Amino acid sequence: MSKPKIVVVGSSNTDMIIKSRRIPSPGETIVGGVFATAPGGKGANQAVAAARAGGDVLFVARVGRDMLGDQAVAGFEREGIDVSKIFHDSTNASGVALIMVDDAGQNSISVALGANDALSPEDVSDAADAIKNADALVVQLETPLETVERAVKLAHKNGVLVILDPAPAPGAPLPQGIIENVSVIKPNETEASQLTGIEVTDESSAARAAEKLLALGVETAIITLGANGSYVATRDGIRTMTPSRRVQAVDATAAGDAYSGALAVALAEGRSIVDAVEFATKAAALSVQKLGAQPSLATREEIEKF
Repeated sequence: MSKPKIVVVGSSNTDMIIKSRRIPSPGETIVGGVFATAPGGKGANQAVAAARAGGDVLFVARVGRDMLGDQAVAGFEREGIDVSKIFHDSTNASGVALIMVDDAGQNSISVALGANDALSPEDVSDAADAIKNADALVVQLETPLETVERAVKLAHKNGVLVILDPAPAPGAPLPQGIIENVSVIKPNETEASQLTGIEVTDESSAARAAEKLLALGVETAIITLGANGSYVATRDGIRTMTPSRRVQAVDATAAGDAYSGALAVALAEGRSIVDAVEFATKAAALSVQKLGAQPSLATREEIEKF
């Protein structure tokens, strides 16, 4: 079977990570942490996750003309990702994320978007042929909303499955031009709460939020609840809770991206939504057991064996 064609439009960052016993409070300094750098960015993570899960991936992104950008592109090439639509920005530096991780694997992240914030609708149009011929498009919210909107409209118009990971949390309702062109939306509790105005804390509140997302025009809503699993609702009547896999978490960074990339591959292969969510859940559970974003992302063989 040929690999499904996945296009990811999104961000690329270099993650600078400090792992310490807990995340400092405002004004507090904690010493004794361990420092590491790793490639990251939600778009890049999802592109790598999809490639390792078995997708034929093209990544549409923007990096600076600097060492970090060059290293990022070289890493994508090693993953077998098509980098022909990664644009090198002469004005803006490559994106950087500063990540604090505690002993429980929880994190706190601050991102300098840099060149990611210059990814334009015109960049998307330059990749139009690839998007039109894809099996699935994956987008997030670390690039300008007008760029996301151009991508989802182009994909939807051409019958391409559109998966939106609405992260980072938008802080306001998404433009209707985005939401009405999305096939699958996959927020976590915080993102679902901001998108719907319903505080999501458990399965019951997730169900109410999912119904509101369906009413806004998406075909499928998947609300991830961390260790409590994922609530899935579709326009054709599926309402189900998929449990998480119990593992010892080391670092939750990129768990959602691992999920999104694997979900895209599974759906593009024609799996049912329930099977695809199970596949994505395994990918996410594997990712939290390792430190870092892209270094934590599982291969297809690892996912299927888990």
